[in-house]
Amino acid sequence: MLGPDTAPATDHELAAWRALSDVIDPEIRKPITTLGMVSAVEFSGDDVTVGIRLTIDGCPMQDTIHADVAAAVQPLVDGKVSVRLTTMSPEQRVALQQHLTASRPRNPFGEGTLTQIYAVASGKGGVGKSTITANLAVGLAERGLAVGLIDADIHGFSIPGLLGVTAKPTKVEDLIMPPVAYGVKVMSIGMFLDSDQPVAWRGPMLHRALEQFVTDVYWGDLDVLLIDLPPGTGDIAISTSQLLPNAQLLVITTPEHTAAQVAARAGQLSTQTNQPVTGVIENMGPMRLPDGTVVEVFGSGGGQAVSTRLTEVLDKDVPLLGSIPLDPVLRADSEAGTPSVVTSADTPAGQALNMIVDQLAGTPRGLSGRKLPVTPK
Repeated sequence: MLGPDTAPATDHELAAWRALSDVIDPEIRKPITTLGMVSAVEFSGDDVTVGIRLTIDGCPMQDTIHADVAAAVQPLVDGKVSVRLTTMSPEQRVALQQHLTASRPRNPFGEGTLTQIYAVASGKGGVGKSTITANLAVGLAERGLAVGLIDADIHGFSIPGLLGVTAKPTKVEDLIMPPVAYGVKVMSIGMFLDSDQPVAWRGPMLHRALEQFVTDVYWGDLDVLLIDLPPGTGDIAISTSQLLPNAQLLVITTPEHTAAQVAARAGQLSTQTNQPVTGVIENMGPMRLPDGTVVEVFGSGGGQAVSTRLTEVLDKDVPLLGSIPLDPVLRADSEAGTPSVVTSADTPAGQALNMIVDQLAGTPRGLSGRKLPVTPK
């Protein structure tokens, strides 16, 4: 814990510090009082001035921090609340980094992690994999879970747009603080590039990018981490199995059987990477028109076909978690950066997505055989 420069001297100051302990840094997701961000609380008559150290000059979340600090302290005074913003010194940033990484392994999602990790895969592009991944992440966060999302589709990144993320990551010494959207910590190569800039990287650079997203980003204690994999079974899928050995696969397909055959290959990769397949999700399924007519634009049965095929090949039950109907609202929400699980939860697609989220949210984190970070006395 990074404490204040001077201990609270009066009951008023103590009450203010207690109120400030409820203010959570929007990037690090910890109380600002434990991060060394509060430099002083000074009362003058009915007024109070709170000194706040931002992690970097021009911090993108400074307006949010300013408003949250003022709102926390205002009920304690009859007069004016002033928030004085300064910036941490290099020494203070080093101390913050050391505080955040003191008990953190180099790879927090390696062997023994308690985080539930889902790598979302598809056999080919254009099946809505990224849209589903973004909605699943937001839906899980809506249910009170701490959720992270890595956009590992380096060549075809789309997660920032799907979640309406425009903020850049903040760097504190060697740590990268991911932007937060809808309660989800998000990291994508698209946050470092112009929107139309292509990424022409080969295997080693792709592996290094994913490695940095895993090891150099401060994720905190996550309940769930989702990885939006690129289509197919290439370099990133293999790197994911190496860096995230406990990851489970979610396979996305569309209803037509040709696409289902390709999707099954992505699931069968688990025989080489030893990653279990949690289930199959069918997107762009049959849609019901207002008059009750069901239209199968892309056919039907593909999701169940992939489920059956993988169950046979892997000799383990691989359920069809749900079928998301073709829905114009889902497309419109995706383009607007507003996830349907939240903004259009009552639509057919929103309901189907939330049913899948409920299944994933109810999956317990297996602790059997795990070594817990507890030392008996």
